[in-house]
Parts: sequence; C-alpha cells; structure tokens
Amino acid sequence: MTKPVSQRSAPPRRKLLRSFKDLTPSKHFNPRTFFRELVWKALLTPRVGQPRHPVFPKLYRGQVAITWIGHASFLIQFTDLNVLIDPNFANWLFFLKRIKRAGLKIKDLPRIDVVLLTHAHFDHFHKPTLRRLPQPKIGVMPRGVGDLAQNLGFTRIIELDWWESFAQRDWKVTFTPSQHWGARMLRDRHRGYGGFVLEHQGRKIYHAGDSAYFDGFKEIGRRLAPEIALLPIGAYHPASFRRVHMGPDEAVKAFRDLRARCLVPMHYGTFKLSFEDLNEPPRWLVEIAIKENLMHKLRMLDEGVPEVF
Repeated sequence: MTKPVSQRSAPPRRKLLRSFKDLTPSKHFNPRTFFRELVWKALLTPRVGQPRHPVFPKLYRGQVAITWIGHASFLIQFTDLNVLIDPNFANWLFFLKRIKRAGLKIKDLPRIDVVLLTHAHFDHFHKPTLRRLPQPKIGVMPRGVGDLAQNLGFTRIIELDWWESFAQRDWKVTFTPSQHWGARMLRDRHRGYGGFVLEHQGRKIYHAGDSAYFDGFKEIGRRLAPEIALLPIGAYHPASFRRVHMGPDEAVKAFRDLRARCLVPMHYGTFKLSFEDLNEPPRWLVEIAIKENLMHKLRMLDEGVPEVF
C-alpha cells in the first residue's frame, strides 16, 4: 500500500552540484555543443505537423485505443477508462523548440481519469500542460515527485517506488525500474524515475519512460508480461547519451527481453534532444525490423491518430 504524500518524511538535502554536467549520469553536457546542436539547429528547422481533430473509436470490452500525442505523450483509452501518460503539449521547453506539433489539442481530449508521470524531467512532467488538463482526478508518479504535482488540479496524488502498484476498481498500474535519472533541478537528485505497466480488461500496456538498455527489461517481462510495449528510440547520439537513452537497436533488444507482442516506438521526432537527425530513429527501426522479421509486431503511430489494439 502506498503512503499519502503528506505522510512521507522529507528527503535529505543534497549538496549543490558543481556544474550542469553533474546533473546527468552520462556527464555529456557541454554548453557550446549543446547550444549549436540542440538550440541553434532547432531554431533553423521549420516547425512541422498540425494537430488533428481526433475521431475516437467506439470500443468494446477488452479493446484498447492508443493515441500518440508526440514525444513520450500518449492517451490510452478503454471502454471505461482514459489514461494520459507524460502529457506535453508545449511548443517550447525554455529554449528548446518543439519541431513537430502535438498530434491533438488539449481541448479535444476526452475526460481524463488518470495521469501517469514517469519522472520529473521537463519534457515528461510539463506543469503548464498538467494545469490545463480537463479535470484530471488521479496523478500517479515516482517517489519524491509528488511535491511538484501540488496545485496542478489533481484530486489525489500517488507516489510509488519500483514494483509498487496502485489499483482502483478493476484497473492497476505498477511502477517499474528504468536506467535513467530523475533530477528536475540541480539539487534534487532524490526524485524517482521509471516506467509503468497499466493493466485493465485483460490487457497490459508498458510505457518505459526514459531508459537506457539494461537487464531490468527481462525482469519486467518475467514479472508483469506486458503485451504492448511503448519504447523510446531517440536521443542516443553521441554514444555517451546511451547511458540514459536507447537507440532503435537497443529498443528492439528490450522488446525481445520483455517478450511483448507489439512494439510502439516513441521519444523521437518531436524535440531535438541529441545529435542524430530527427528522421533517423524511425528509419533505422524499420530497417532493423525488416532484417529481424519483426515488421508484423511493429506499430508506427501517427501523432493524433487513435489506433485500436
């Protein structure tokens, strides 16, 4: 059973880090390169894509509709449950430009029952988006992140450690490990991070959050047996970024470890967060899927278009 946020003891204060480089486990922050590759090149790149007016399908019990909003943001719909994961509708994250617009508008979302937040990074935990959501009821997030969710419209905030679950009625979410980090600001490295397995109506959907490849995918597959795996495939170049992110090659390896039936890629083509071309991750993923005879298990979603599974 999880403790309410108010009953948890405050985390110990951390020493102030010496530089932005210390904020990331991969130690890859270099101000000049960062500005040239991620800020300047993005400013010169025209923003593309248009929000769609979604036509949400009529579902029958046991069916699930998944709408990719963009980046790591998804809408998961059942007959009686609407779940948002890492919603982010921003066109800017401070000085980072969104290259491809969100697939739909906030005003076109259905009623939201649950919001799952994998970690506190600004591209996954976007406060302006959360404030504008249509009456979210429950927010589920890692331990140490609940204080950030105060006054954002949630009627209940649940914090979980790895392998802890929260259930209500006949749906359940389990918080799973990942290979990443959770700091939002320089001094708050106490914050948790991970992914979620959502279980409802006999279906199991796994959202990995941000993660490098690690052996934990095998344990997630063994313990929770997800059917649909939403896996990140971008932000892997230069090689040091792979300490906290996966490329398509490692995403396919993680998919095999999970023993899932369907791979849905994410975390590419929206924000320029690394040095590879924005179009490279999906192209490379398809190339690998063809070579390894996995095309029948790969579902490439278009932003804003609900797909029934």
